[in-house]
Order: sequence, then structure tokens, then C-alpha cells
Amino acid sequence: MTEVAFHFNAPDRVAYACRLLRKAAGSGAKVVVTGLPDTLQQLDNALWTFSPTDFVPHCHLESDARVVAASPVILAASIQAVPHQQVLLNLGAAIPDGFERFERVIEVVGLDDEDRQRARGRWKQYTDQGYTISRHDLVLKTSH
Repeated sequence: MTEVAFHFNAPDRVAYACRLLRKAAGSGAKVVVTGLPDTLQQLDNALWTFSPTDFVPHCHLESDARVVAASPVILAASIQAVPHQQVLLNLGAAIPDGFERFERVIEVVGLDDEDRQRARGRWKQYTDQGYTISRHDLVLKTSH
């Protein structure tokens, strides 16, 4: 069964996603990131500029098939035709159709009330479907 994790209280969801993707790619994981096209474009831009010494290889799903096959991180508005199903990073407002094909799903939740409210709805949907959820509170991690 798919492992589901919520990462709460990200002050900047895109910057947090960059750090998460750097760690995942460094460990050899294959990640699909989904969300609205504007969010994916912001992430694409941030992945090119967030660190002067690190580069996270990534591409959009619509890129050349050889590039998609070689990329550890794929940005996709829809996950229906993605080539791998190891980790799904959801930056969208809803649970993506087909998430259960992935080994792991990570939900990143920001600080604003609207994002938190949508996350509560997703949490409820996952639990109603029988998924056990792990919770990572980023405020608690940074306050030590």
C-alpha cells in the first residue's frame, strides 16, 4: 500500500520542494511532482536557481522522451502517463488520480489557512480510503 506523508508548515512550499527534491535525487529516488501549471513553472525556475552549487536534474513530462526517461525528477500536471511510480510529490490542491500506483506520496502544506484547509480535506480522503499517514511538522523540526 502507498505510504502517505504530510509535511506541514512549509514557509515557502516551492523552496521546500527544492530541498526535498535535492535530497531525493541525491539518494537515487525517482520523483514525479504534480500541481497546477503555474506552480510547476515556479518550481522549474526555482530548481535552476535555488543553490549555486547544486543542480537537481529535472524536466517537464512534455519534454523529449529520452530526457524524461533519464530525469530523476519529472514535473507533470497529470500523472496518468508518467514513466515511473516511486515517489509522488503533490503540490496541488486535490489528491491526484492514480496516486495509489506510487510507492510514496508526499503532500507539502504551507502556512496559509486556505492551503491548510485543503490539506485537511486530502488527509480525510486518504484516511477514509484506509491509508495510514505520517505527519512531519516543519515548525517543530526547525525550533530545536
